[in-house]
Amino acid sequence: MKPLGIYIHIPFCVRRCPYCGFYSNACGNDGREEIYEYFKILRKELEFRRKEDEGSHLVDSIYFGGGTPSLAEPGLISEMIDEISSLYDVSDDCEISMEANPGTIAGDHESESYVVAFGAEKAGNYSGVERLRSYRQAGVNRLSLGVQSFDDGVLRTLGRIHSADDARRAFDDSRTAGFDNVSMDLIFGVPGQTTKTWADTIDELASMLPEHVSFYSLQIEEGTRFYKDYKMGDMVPVTDEEDRWMYHSAIQTLRESGYRQYEISNAALPGKECRHNMKYWTFCDYLGIGASASSFMDGVRKTNPGAGYRDFADQGFPESELLEDHVNSGFDNAADYMITGLRLTEGISEADFRSRFGKSVWEIFPDAQDELKEFAADGDIIEENGRLTVTEKGFDISNKILSLFV
Repeated sequence: MKPLGIYIHIPFCVRRCPYCGFYSNACGNDGREEIYEYFKILRKELEFRRKEDEGSHLVDSIYFGGGTPSLAEPGLISEMIDEISSLYDVSDDCEISMEANPGTIAGDHESESYVVAFGAEKAGNYSGVERLRSYRQAGVNRLSLGVQSFDDGVLRTLGRIHSADDARRAFDDSRTAGFDNVSMDLIFGVPGQTTKTWADTIDELASMLPEHVSFYSLQIEEGTRFYKDYKMGDMVPVTDEEDRWMYHSAIQTLRESGYRQYEISNAALPGKECRHNMKYWTFCDYLGIGASASSFMDGVRKTNPGAGYRDFADQGFPESELLEDHVNSGFDNAADYMITGLRLTEGISEADFRSRFGKSVWEIFPDAQDELKEFAADGDIIEENGRLTVTEKGFDISNKILSLFV
């Protein structure tokens, strides 16, 4: 049976972060009914996609992403996991991840972020440990906390609803609730962020020892408030030198603390790499459910509409309304394999490439070989022992390297 990862997109947030380019809706603290109705549509789409699936798959990862999945009641998450289990064969060790904003799960119910997330009248119904324990009992066994920073000034710049203390409490509460696989997301290169505030954040995270860390350089995405501010001259990005210092200092600190960088922006303690995200980088099948969710199954790429998702569902999920519906050619598959695989620190196996595509890398990409020699001479990429690997230095210019395989 082919392994399959299922991604469930929950596009609801208390308020939209000014840097976020993902599809999401700010629902404040009055979006409960909207979220319930959305989950009904998710279950409807899941049933529809299962009927489309001609192959035999074993689900070994489920990922609730957003948006802010932790705005959904634990019962809704439990029902979705049960629905997947009723439609698919699910492995006994299935990794079930859920993203969470610390402001929706942190500490006691009187915290300011709880009131922001749930409203003054409803906030008293929530306790961080109890809520997290309910998610754990629902079947979630991996928690991904959107910490972003342990500096309150940086968090204010990013427009987060939580404080640094909320993030600390969320982590402590997750341990109390029984989570032994916790990931933390961080953002660096934030306007106004100094190398010291970033170093302090990385040092504090390393002392907490979550099992997994994702660290992303801030990208100013078109259509965001940050983009508007940047174009108006109201935002001054950090310099490239500062951005790269932050990146490499994070890798060094994490390495010294026992983490292994396994992808451009991800590191983990041994054996705690994110199984679901590895599917994106190792040419495996994944099914996306929900507004703007993308799938790659049996060489076909599909992307659901975002704002028109409800109408899309009402029409019976017609292929004509998909934002993307592309059947990969053999060259497309080879290019995807290279572009995603070279994001991994272990790179790609030339023997595996040949077994999948029937030719060597250089037979399919003859023009890339000579150009890569220049990158190799500069120490940006290495070809040895049957593997092609981008170095840590090369990750700084990875877009240039990967573009050779487009």
